[in-house]
Amino acid sequence: MATSIEFSVVVPVMNEAGNAAKLAREIATALDGRSYEMVFVDDASRDDTRAELLGLCKELPALRVVGHRKHAGQSRAIQTGVLAARAPMVATLDGDGQNDPADLARLLARFNRADAPAKLAMIAGAKGGDGPINRAKAGFANTLRKALLKDRVDEGSSGIKVFKREAFLRLPYFDNMHRYMPALMLREGYAVEFLEVNHRNRGAGRSKYTNLGRLAADMTDLLGVMWLKSRARQPGGADEL
Repeated sequence: MATSIEFSVVVPVMNEAGNAAKLAREIATALDGRSYEMVFVDDASRDDTRAELLGLCKELPALRVVGHRKHAGQSRAIQTGVLAARAPMVATLDGDGQNDPADLARLLARFNRADAPAKLAMIAGAKGGDGPINRAKAGFANTLRKALLKDRVDEGSSGIKVFKREAFLRLPYFDNMHRYMPALMLREGYAVEFLEVNHRNRGAGRSKYTNLGRLAADMTDLLGVMWLKSRARQPGGADEL
């Protein structure tokens, strides 16, 4: 672990040519003057995403590019990036450019404030700027999730988050687990907070998800997370004797 690096920014990308390089430059601009690294994880893209990022490495010394040999999904790409990260604090953004890198400093400042809870492990971005239809969809999904998980989380989270690397590595891994990180953090006894962030339109390409496909996966995952919560017990800490 490189203690001189304040935090690592992990960005999962798959077929994001036209978005990834622009996002990397935006992150560099937003974090200019700070000690950080960017870890872009290419999840076996079939377009020019990887080539675009590799072409930026000389221009952006903080940029690292990690490539999956086979497509494994967004959650696995995030896990790969966190494992490769060299800082104790990690920030994540979606690779499509919809998260605003300008919000990173705000999230980090809230996490590092003097009166932060001792068990605080994550500050998650809460979507702002969505249209009324998307807000209605998010509200329904959030109500359903709260009813089933009883996770006390009042807002739906976006892809931009700041969290302790050590805390993330304690979470159980499964496909789509990145959508349940706040609930999984609470399961491990950590505190989670939310901060409203900017939400932008996709710049290039198209979404990897459909509403029906996401709903079907969400229902299965909700049942899985409910089971995980039912099987969790906390020891209240541990002492070497």
